[in-house]
Amino acid sequence: MGASIGWGALAASSLVIGAVLSFARRWPERQVGYVLAFGAGALISAVSFELAAEGIAISGAAYTGLGLAVGAVAYYLLDGLISRRMATGRGRRGRTEGSGSGTALALGAFLDGIPEQLVLGIGIAGGAGVGVSLLVAIFVSNLPESLGSASDMHEAGRSRQAILRLWMLVATICALGTVVGYLTADAVSADARAAIDGFAAGALLVMLIDSMIPDARRDAGRGAGLVTVLGFAVAAGLSSTS
Repeated sequence: MGASIGWGALAASSLVIGAVLSFARRWPERQVGYVLAFGAGALISAVSFELAAEGIAISGAAYTGLGLAVGAVAYYLLDGLISRRMATGRGRRGRTEGSGSGTALALGAFLDGIPEQLVLGIGIAGGAGVGVSLLVAIFVSNLPESLGSASDMHEAGRSRQAILRLWMLVATICALGTVVGYLTADAVSADARAAIDGFAAGALLVMLIDSMIPDARRDAGRGAGLVTVLGFAVAAGLSSTS
C-alpha cells in the first residue's frame, strides 16, 4: 500500500510541477511541443509493452481486446461529454476554449490520468514492481498538459494560488487512482486485470491520436516525429531493463 501511494504521488507530481514551471516564464510552443512529442512516444511504448503485452501475457488476447474496445469507446464518449457540458472543443487544446476552460482542463486531466494510474497500482500489487516505462510515460506526458493549461488559465485571469490548488487537487485524485488500482488487483481475477490493462491502453490510444500527437505536431513542427521516436526508444529501453 505504501509503495502504491509513493509511486502514484511521484507519477502525478508532474501535474503540479508543470503548473509551477508555467509561472516561471512563457514557454515557447515549440518547446512544449517537443515535450508532448517525447511523452507521446513514451506512452506508445507503455501501451505496447506495459499494457497490451502484459494483458495478453496474464490472460490472453480476448479479455485484453475487450478492454481495449471498451476503453477506447469510453474515452471517446467522455471526452465528447466534457466538450458539450463545458462548451469547449475536444482534446487538450480544445479544453482551453470557452468560459469553463479551467473546469474542462481539470476534468480532462482526470480522464487522461486515471487509467494509467490504475494500471500502475495493479502492477505494484501483482508483484511485478513498478513499470519504469509506464512511470516515465505518465510523468513526462503530464508536464505539458499542466504547463500549457496553467498558462492559459493564468492568462484568462485566474490567480496563481487558485491554479495551484486546482492542479494539486487533480494530482491528488490521480495519485489515489494508483491506490485504487492496488486494492482492485487483490479483488479481481487475472481476466479482469487483463481487461483493465486493455481498457487503459484503449483510452490512451484514443487520447494520443485525438489530441496529444496533433498538438505536438502543431507546436513542434516536423521535428515532433523524431522526438516521438526518441521517447519511444527511451521508454522501450527502460521497459526491457526493468
